[in-house]
Amino acid sequence: MVKIASYNVNGIRSAIQKGLVEWLAVTNPDILCLQEIKASKQQIDFQNFEKLGYQYIAWNEAQQKGYSGVAIFSKYPFESYYCGIRSARYDNEGRAITVVFPTFYLCNIYIPSGTSGNIRQQIKYEWLNDFDIFLDTFPSDRPLIIGGDFNICHTEKDIHNPVANKNSSGFLPEERAWLSKFFEKGFVDAFRYKNPHEISYTWWSYRFNARKRNLGWRIDYFAVSSFAKENIVDCNHQLDAYHSDHCPVLLTLSLSL
Repeated sequence: MVKIASYNVNGIRSAIQKGLVEWLAVTNPDILCLQEIKASKQQIDFQNFEKLGYQYIAWNEAQQKGYSGVAIFSKYPFESYYCGIRSARYDNEGRAITVVFPTFYLCNIYIPSGTSGNIRQQIKYEWLNDFDIFLDTFPSDRPLIIGGDFNICHTEKDIHNPVANKNSSGFLPEERAWLSKFFEKGFVDAFRYKNPHEISYTWWSYRFNARKRNLGWRIDYFAVSSFAKENIVDCNHQLDAYHSDHCPVLLTLSLSL
């Protein structure tokens, strides 16, 4: 069995101050995928992570300080890793990192948000197109697991008010259509596969007391190669984790490391 957590921490230094390491000690995933780390390696004291067994770290920070960035912490060695999606236009934003394990590929992504306006929304569409091209480069010798903040709600079950948000970035028809095609291309939404009817979210605005009122969006996912869907043992939202405006997603697979 392997247990993988994905968590948009909205700043790793802030999350550490709010108890991230203590949560890790209790939850004990084998691998941790973080998005929006907003820090360089030099700004982090890794000793507390190393004490928990996370001796192997892959890091992809944004060129812009205090912005974006993704990282993978692992208790097990990996064969190699590489940053980005091989697109010079966006790879300076620190939005993807892929680790090669002996039995699977793990890609940790932070898809751009389009909420700041039309320019960023267009960049989001272009990033999605380039990500499709990137996915085609993976061989099929082992499963591909993609975890992270997709910044898209897929269906009306994944957002607290689908009618009011129908024109909101993150729930636009074009974005939802891309996500449908992504799953049709050969991936399984692990949470929905194990919880077909559950209404559960992973992100809440800091405004309007949204988390307490559960006015949320499900925008954080684990996608698993369809041919390995029978290896999905469980996938759930860690709703008791309060280190960010997101909650972690925890995936358990019947794969070895």
